[in-house]
Amino acid sequence: MTNTNITNFRKNIFEYVNQAIEYNDVININTKSGNAVIMSEEDYNGLIETLYIYSHKKTYEEIKEGAKTPIEECIKAEDVIW
Repeated sequence: MTNTNITNFRKNIFEYVNQAIEYNDVININTKSGNAVIMSEEDYNGLIETLYIYSHKKTYEEIKEGAKTPIEECIKAEDVIW
């Protein structure tokens, strides 16, 4: 995580946004009235998906249970019927 103040962020906005996108860095921007966070859309979408999965207990339990399955017993990706 990179920390910066709002003045420095304003001067270097392109570099900070690029850093978030290219390197999945989270940018914490400090201001007098509070802080803000910049992150890549990819990281944001992953965070939202994780929260969604955790909010559905049955799905979360199925994932935890599936993680216990030995790799030899797993179905190959090309054999999955969607």
